[in-house]
Amino acid sequence: MAPTSPPDVVVVGAGIVGIAAACHLVEDGRRVLLIDREEPARGASFGNAGGFAFSDVMPLASPGIMRKAPKWLLDPLGPLAIPPSYLPRIAPWLLRFWRASWPDRVRASMVAQAAMMRLAREAMAALVGRAGAGAMVHSDGALELYESEAELRAALPGWEARAKEGIVFEHLRGDAIGALQPGLAPIFPVATFVPGWQTVEDPHRFALALLDYAQRLGATVRRARVHAVTPREGGAAIVLEGGETVEANHAVIAAGAWSRPLAAGTGDRIPLETERGYNTTLPPGAFDLRRQLTFPGHGFVVTPIGGGVRVGGAVELGGLTRPPDFRRSATMLAKAQRFLPGLRAEGGVQWMGFRPSLPDSLPAIGPSRASPRIIHAFGHGHLGLTQSAATGRIVAALVAGRRPPLDIAPFSPQRF
Repeated sequence: MAPTSPPDVVVVGAGIVGIAAACHLVEDGRRVLLIDREEPARGASFGNAGGFAFSDVMPLASPGIMRKAPKWLLDPLGPLAIPPSYLPRIAPWLLRFWRASWPDRVRASMVAQAAMMRLAREAMAALVGRAGAGAMVHSDGALELYESEAELRAALPGWEARAKEGIVFEHLRGDAIGALQPGLAPIFPVATFVPGWQTVEDPHRFALALLDYAQRLGATVRRARVHAVTPREGGAAIVLEGGETVEANHAVIAAGAWSRPLAAGTGDRIPLETERGYNTTLPPGAFDLRRQLTFPGHGFVVTPIGGGVRVGGAVELGGLTRPPDFRRSATMLAKAQRFLPGLRAEGGVQWMGFRPSLPDSLPAIGPSRASPRIIHAFGHGHLGLTQSAATGRIVAALVAGRRPPLDIAPFSPQRF
């Protein structure tokens, strides 16, 4: 429903990042209109793994991933896949990704990500409290499982880097692993437990709970396709498909994987790519899953969701238009059954969603080149849920002309 008065801020995108931005903006007293091509939280906010991954400060582009990538790419259904016909289009992004894996750039990205995560933890806890959504958040920690001591040794530099940022974890062996998650196949001699990891009961319902909070404070939602966002004197014009224009004092581009052409219209050529993520959600009773489990050698996770189990992850770099390849979901589910022998696979629902990914694993947050009244807030990759409240707080500060709560230079949309 459209607002009765012109909005102060139009947020393009009603996923978790746009919703969190709306929450902070309406708390500042702004009249906010959210516009999305779909119903709210129906994109990546619908089917993600539901984790607050505050300990995930290592960029995806890292020496460890670069060592694994050639082997993974040989398997079209493995943890990383690129359809051959898509290679020419994605080649420039892959070059940037390779450059982002150089040690000095990895360190810079990690420092920036760690600062964002500190803000994200505090901002999310505060927003959850104000929205009355605390019962939807579980603090059970997460287990990262390794099939050999050698696999753990290869991961140790990443854990040592996390330790320098104050992230708490513990390497476990033997019975200590089974005590945290009974029913594992006896092929994991070592694991790492991250006690500070949190999950939400269901990421879609969680996003809608935050949206309900924003709407109680006056935010409104409209379903429409946005064709362009352009500067106007003293504000911004949001041009909808069909020609209608909505004017506002500010606009926020938080359209996830669909943000690239909107940003280009503001003069910012941002190398946004689409990671197509797959999962299968199993009904209650599928397995007695105590906490999120990560299988780094296979690129997927198993998460408790809505009383059931969600098996998902992996990366397919294939754009927005290719049809889903649900063999990828089936492959991960088959592996999960091997790793969790008691897992019941009946009644599973498959899903594919689009993660907005930038080569250095950092989102684009900040004013556009065309106007400080048009603000970018997208490109969070796997971390949209985790960093949504922090992004919302930054966006609200930029709209108000306040100093952001952290140095946003590393997240500049113009860094590319």
